[in-house]
Amino acid sequence: MKTLRLNSKNKNDLITAADILRNGGLVAIPTETVYGLAANALDGEAVKEIFIAKGRPNDNPLIVHVASLEEIAPLVEEVDPRLYDLAEKYWPGPLTVILKKSDAIPDEVSAGLDTVAIRMPSHPDAREIIRLSGKPLAAPSANASGRPSPTSVDHVITDLDGRIDAVIDGGICSVGVESTVVTLATTPPTLLRPGGITVEQLEAVLGKISVSPAVLEQLKEGEKAESPGMKYKHYAPKARVTIVKGNFESYKKFLLAQKHSACAVCFDGEGKYFENYIEYGAENDGASQAHGLFEALRKVDESGCETAFVRCPIIDGVGLAVYNRLIRSAAFRVIDLDISIPVIGLTGQTGAGKSTVALLLEENGIYNIDTDLLARKAVENPEVIASLADYFGNDIIVDGVLDRRELARRAFSDPVKQKKLNATVHPEVTRLAVEEIHNAEKSGAKAVLIDAALLFESDLTSICSFTVTVVADKEIRLERIMRRDSISKDDALIRMNAQKDEKYYTENADIVIQNNGENINDEIKKIIGKL
Repeated sequence: MKTLRLNSKNKNDLITAADILRNGGLVAIPTETVYGLAANALDGEAVKEIFIAKGRPNDNPLIVHVASLEEIAPLVEEVDPRLYDLAEKYWPGPLTVILKKSDAIPDEVSAGLDTVAIRMPSHPDAREIIRLSGKPLAAPSANASGRPSPTSVDHVITDLDGRIDAVIDGGICSVGVESTVVTLATTPPTLLRPGGITVEQLEAVLGKISVSPAVLEQLKEGEKAESPGMKYKHYAPKARVTIVKGNFESYKKFLLAQKHSACAVCFDGEGKYFENYIEYGAENDGASQAHGLFEALRKVDESGCETAFVRCPIIDGVGLAVYNRLIRSAAFRVIDLDISIPVIGLTGQTGAGKSTVALLLEENGIYNIDTDLLARKAVENPEVIASLADYFGNDIIVDGVLDRRELARRAFSDPVKQKKLNATVHPEVTRLAVEEIHNAEKSGAKAVLIDAALLFESDLTSICSFTVTVVADKEIRLERIMRRDSISKDDALIRMNAQKDEKYYTENADIVIQNNGENINDEIKKIIGKL
């Protein structure tokens, strides 16, 4: 299929688009929110083609676009009077209203629900195409399913060229995120998806409304999506996205500590501190963030970075819509750097007695986080497993379980492969560590210890208040390792030589503990005294 590229400024091109739609074809059209992939909403067969072109699951309902209020009555069981109140204030505009549907709406549009989502776009080209076609248009975002929504014609071409009949170039979308979705089929009305029309604006017309838990949380197992944009992962680039909460200084320290290729997706004026960055709007300005969000997420892949850390917007007003899109783009991965208790980073040479120091600190009331345990948990994450299998081979998964020994054999055979393993697993270890820190805060812990053999090789140092390293003389370490692990001197030396030298540990640490067997309680007291 050849995709026609049409110009919205050419009346004949608009007529061509309308003809295609009237005859059961697919056309990507501009709206004020994002570009939509349109088909005749009354033609179930045409609507099926939308799902095929996008690769979209057919259990995800679509929004029906109209050009006038008069077009709505045939589409619904009954026109709720509150619809007219909302229309008077916010239509045409980025608002979708859900009502009980009539028999005119095919199941393909409603995904089997008894409701239909309707909106009247404010973009003049969208309304003109609807008028010329003489049909209401079902139109989800004109992107490959799961990808960031398209806010320019180039985004549409990138995802759907050759898969749809035509695309109309109507410039850059002004809002930048999909419409607000509110259902009038519940009591009280419920916000299902935030957008350019805020909760406060809805309540000014409807009175108190409820907000679906799915706005900020995952759908429960088996729960059906009542609105577009409620699925687990959506709006995502190929890179792994993580939201970072906290002030800019914490964010900057965290990003600058990254040991692997990472892109900072930050607010205007903040990018100058980073090698790889994309700015997506002004801090505390939800409207500008919404306008720049999807363009920024697409640029992440263009940057070549495998990981993107996104500054978290304020979760209010239009910022709620930005966060709603980001939380799904990140598959609900969030790192909250707003930490209120001291964090001690502990590392050391093998055989130096790091575990002894950790135990003594734990006996003094310090909450201990063992990153070896977190690393095991990290490789149970389905996304981490999928990424590892994609790189190291699907046969590292045996009966649905990761073969850790085989993964280690392949990864440690080559420094490049080892780097890939660390780049895949370490970010998840960090996220889990921060999660544990917040659990410790809630339990009333006075401080947290992060016990990590590769502390200085990871970004964990960025969340530490200070770091401690444990060293010992080589002969003492050798004897300890042989006794502890029941191995030969040669094998013990292989392990010791695989690590950095003592100078590396002492130069990177804030506190050095020399543990040659003497009493180290005074050193422990020094650490406690810093808290």
